[in-house]
Amino acid sequence: MADQEMKVARFSSCRGVAFEINPTKASPFAVTPPPEEERNGGRVWLPWTQRSSFKVFPMSGAIQRSLSRPSSHFCDLEIEDDDDRMVSIVEDEEIDIEKHMPVDAIKQEQVPKPAGKGKGDSRLSIILLDQGLFTVYKRLFMVCLALNVIALALAARGHFPYAKQKAALFSIANILALTLCRSEALLRVIFWVAVKALGRPWVPLQIKTATTSFLQCLGGVHSGCGVSSIIWLIYALILTVKDRDNSSPEIIGVASAILSLICLSSLAAFPLVRHLHHNVFERTHRFAGWTALILVWVFVILTICYEPIPKTYDLSISRLVKEEEFWFTLAISIVIILPWMTVRRVPVKASAPSGHASIMKFEGGVEAGILGRISPSPFSEWHAFGIISDGKKEHMMLAGAVGDFTKSLVSDPPSHLWVRGVHFAGLPYLVNMYERVVLVATGSGICVFLSFLLQPCSAQVCLVWVAKGVEQNFGKEIKEMVSGFPKEKVIVHDTAISGRPNVAEMSVDAAKKWNAQVVIVTSNPEGSRDVVDKCKAAGIPAFGPIWDS
Repeated sequence: MADQEMKVARFSSCRGVAFEINPTKASPFAVTPPPEEERNGGRVWLPWTQRSSFKVFPMSGAIQRSLSRPSSHFCDLEIEDDDDRMVSIVEDEEIDIEKHMPVDAIKQEQVPKPAGKGKGDSRLSIILLDQGLFTVYKRLFMVCLALNVIALALAARGHFPYAKQKAALFSIANILALTLCRSEALLRVIFWVAVKALGRPWVPLQIKTATTSFLQCLGGVHSGCGVSSIIWLIYALILTVKDRDNSSPEIIGVASAILSLICLSSLAAFPLVRHLHHNVFERTHRFAGWTALILVWVFVILTICYEPIPKTYDLSISRLVKEEEFWFTLAISIVIILPWMTVRRVPVKASAPSGHASIMKFEGGVEAGILGRISPSPFSEWHAFGIISDGKKEHMMLAGAVGDFTKSLVSDPPSHLWVRGVHFAGLPYLVNMYERVVLVATGSGICVFLSFLLQPCSAQVCLVWVAKGVEQNFGKEIKEMVSGFPKEKVIVHDTAISGRPNVAEMSVDAAKKWNAQVVIVTSNPEGSRDVVDKCKAAGIPAFGPIWDS
């Protein structure tokens, strides 16, 4: 913009992924601004140009970019009406990077964009389409939903009498399944078992990659069971209303309230709402879920203990423990309560290597590939970050200054923070399943991979890190962590010095030289997609973060 200077700050996803919004055209992350006549005065143009990948059929018609404030699931946008027109977008590189690049490097990078990456594509489309129509995530969703619909259809036609009699139980069972899919303690065990069982040289690579895809996309089971629980509860409520002589107004009222809360929670989790209003989603999901759980207990007790003839309740423990609904609800309660029992307020050593990032150090070593959550107030918000640790006495997190909380870590470093005692395993943890892996990171996405350099692990890793001003933005300590390794093992590309590279091509080259079995990338959605697509085109399995992993 000619008359106003626009600066772009850095951003990171809720999984600790960092990326830049407006790279140069040579980059696979490049976006094209609209013509000058389409810009309105001093308004800041946000180039949400994202196109879905892994498409089976070409997509026609793009979803228009949203002007609402996106959530922190991918990034937090915050437009401040000050003199600098600051746009806070979570990353470690600024839009005016060309000012710091050599002229030759800028000219060298002005290559045409690959065909098919039109500017009409919207960043929001990657949220709604989530990298295609037939991803593993969507397949798991459809399988869960289809199995439940088939069972319900059989029950409605009288071919499945147990399901018709126990429709509420099937709804509760789906709630238990979706809760287990989000139990960080259980998933930590499942990931550990997968690595121990499959992380052997004789296990075929296809089995390892299929397991990685499945574990990364368990959110599809979670959402599929959520929708199925609503369907079963509606069916149970219809049957109860039809047989109201053998029920009570209290049971019908409580069931209706549960249905309303679950529907509210599901609507808040819809990708569009979740992306644009992440805080609304998080709080609605949490508090509506807790309230629904309390009402489920009331519903179970009322339905089990109700005597239709005298129209009274026999509130005896002996009746409750004989029914499956009681034990399923108890299991749900344990799974939900367990992680909250590990929440602690612990001391933290916070420092800011620059005005754009902070480093938080905690006591205790953590194994490679693990992530953690921290919070200034445990019932309001939780933030997930990759953990850097040598596995010995301490671990630390690297946070970009984005929203109020992360900015306060720089301006007013805390002495204590709330943490969850159970750290969770994600895609990076599955690096341990393979023998040779290339890790690709941009910006502060490096944090989740550094542990593989600092401590022994079963996989031999090659790290490719693209960032701007490594020491200036991330500090001397982070720079030293990536120093001292052979160039073929750690490739650090500082864009402030060397200009912006084609990260996808860098990843393929590194994978071929390293003879890697798989490539794992943490970048922005479009950048991750480009790296994954490029690697798969070269016959190299690759994985990147998804919006609901």
